[in-house]
Amino acid sequence: MLSALARAATRRPLTVMLLWGLLLLLGFGLGTGVFARLSDNVPEVPGTESESAAQYLDRVDPAGETVTGVVSGTAVSDPELRADVERAVADVREVAGVAAVPDPYTTPGLTAEDGQALIIPVTLTGGLDDGAEERTLDAAADRIREIEAPDVRVSGGPLLGQQLGERAQEDVRNAELISLPVVLALLLVVFGGLRSALLPLIVAVSGIAGAFLALFVFSEVTDISVYAIQVTTMLGLGLAVDYALLMLVRFREERRQTDDVVEAVHRTVAAAGRTVLFSGLTVAVSLTGLLVFPSVFLRSMGLAVAAVVVIDMLAALTLLPALLARFGGRIPPAKTPERGEEGRFFARVARFAARRRVAVLAVVVPALLVMALPVSGMSIAVGDARQLPTDTEARRLHDTVAGHFPPGTGVSPVTVVVGPGTDAATADRIRALSPRAGTRELPGGAAVIEIPPPGGADGREATELVERVREVRGDEPVEVTGTAARLVDFRAMLAERGPWAAVTVLAGIFLLLFAFTGSVLLPLRTIATTLLSLGAALGAVVWVFQDGHLAGLLGAEGLGALSLTAPPLIVAIAFGLAMDYELFILARMREARQRTGDDREAVVAGLRRSGRVVTCAALLLAVVFGAFMTGGFSPILQIGLGLTLAVLVDATVVRMLLVPATMAVLGRRAWWAPGPLRRAHDRFGLREEPGEESRPRVPTAV
Repeated sequence: MLSALARAATRRPLTVMLLWGLLLLLGFGLGTGVFARLSDNVPEVPGTESESAAQYLDRVDPAGETVTGVVSGTAVSDPELRADVERAVADVREVAGVAAVPDPYTTPGLTAEDGQALIIPVTLTGGLDDGAEERTLDAAADRIREIEAPDVRVSGGPLLGQQLGERAQEDVRNAELISLPVVLALLLVVFGGLRSALLPLIVAVSGIAGAFLALFVFSEVTDISVYAIQVTTMLGLGLAVDYALLMLVRFREERRQTDDVVEAVHRTVAAAGRTVLFSGLTVAVSLTGLLVFPSVFLRSMGLAVAAVVVIDMLAALTLLPALLARFGGRIPPAKTPERGEEGRFFARVARFAARRRVAVLAVVVPALLVMALPVSGMSIAVGDARQLPTDTEARRLHDTVAGHFPPGTGVSPVTVVVGPGTDAATADRIRALSPRAGTRELPGGAAVIEIPPPGGADGREATELVERVREVRGDEPVEVTGTAARLVDFRAMLAERGPWAAVTVLAGIFLLLFAFTGSVLLPLRTIATTLLSLGAALGAVVWVFQDGHLAGLLGAEGLGALSLTAPPLIVAIAFGLAMDYELFILARMREARQRTGDDREAVVAGLRRSGRVVTCAALLLAVVFGAFMTGGFSPILQIGLGLTLAVLVDATVVRMLLVPATMAVLGRRAWWAPGPLRRAHDRFGLREEPGEESRPRVPTAV
């Protein structure tokens, strides 16, 4: 299969490049239209009680979404300002699609006690379609911003989603401007030539274009989260560089064996292409675990990121061979190292870890477990505007309200939908849960009880209030929705489907690693060591962003909980990325073992010949993830830090120390499989490698 792919790419390289150029144009042309379709409805889970109640309110409630304007920075009692505000309120009331705008001067709680701020809530009419809602929002927000005051901010509701989408687009653009030059500089250091360094970037840009196009296609059938742009772009850029790096290093090696450029490309695809294929499949399989969850957000992220991985893999297996067939003759072969100099540092590390295997395991494993300890206290939340950078409009509005109004002002209430026929005593017991509870009637005999929580919209007090309402209602037709209820249902969904997702991913990874190695013990060892690095990275994220340690260094703050988007995405993506480096090393170990039959030296040779690639790939990925952490959006900071640490810990501590140590413990048993499985692998396993056994044993460096 890989040989046929290589022949097709090298036979008509210009055609292949033209097709990828067309994808590039579509991606950066049509694909960028996805920025206008982003959604911030992350906690919604179809089929849950909170979602059912929300849909019911959408159908019958005459009141729709609410956006908020805040005027501050001066005494709001000033006669000229008051007249200006009252004119603006009157004008907004006349905007088509606006249901109500209370007078902030006469409505209790809308003017700050210090007289330095006021709130203008704007309630939209229920049932507006997307186009009408957007026009209403723009007209209302623009009119409020015309108020002559030192500080006027408008955000909240659907307007917040628009602002997040704009911020996502800006962060992606800035991250690319930062990361691409740095990656190019590092590639120049690695390869020592501009031609070799540019090829991975060409593949990476093609991967980004493919990411945008894939997201645009998915947006036609499902919601795409505001987080999808940063996550898919950072992963698409990083993996494309990783795969191209692996292929280019192998190509320069093969150039030492033959002067025929096309033959060198075929050998590269047959050997390194096999690793890229399995690596892409393992990352994609790791993300299929997200499809087990009914959450639209998690499913769409799993599909989108898996699509990006496949696009990167195809670019490395088709576009890069075509580029090499056309321009590879100008790329010099890798220098032949002096005997014994090849990967000497990595060989020494491997021999040390193998000789001191018990000591290495006794030190490294407990250290990683200690780093993972904060995970035991991990909490997730929907989050509020504190997740945004301090220069964003939504964050400034939040800080203004927090600075001038009592705690709880503007917090989304726990919304209780009391269906027709509900016993009056049950409704009374629900209202009695809080003296601040308010009731309004709905058409058809239903009612809504809104209970402002004592703390944040998704804090412990709010979620406990949801649980108490659900206990009090008994069997009555009462449903609870709102931010806190969505969070409770989201947590329940993770607890219910999480084990199934884990089984799906681990089974898929086991099968792929068995197909790659022919062993049943190596997949188990790989999964165990990968879970250690993953736990350590996630523990660090909890320690920083939940507990607040060193968060200020990243431009963030401790929020008491992680964004509910971060843990599942970190786990799914980091697990797949860890497989990258494992496969890079195992591929070289397998080649050395087949060539020499010496299990101990195969471990050393595998690390000797792959250590440089793994180290460079991890460094490049860390640069890409680090660039996306400059945006200041807390969920992306959490995902970026988690993936950066997972990559660095896995590529250094785990792959350089734990892998040779555990391989030494297992010895020849590492490659063992039961007879029937061994025969099945010999018959059906994918083996398209250059004839290493018949080639002279020339030292190579990877």
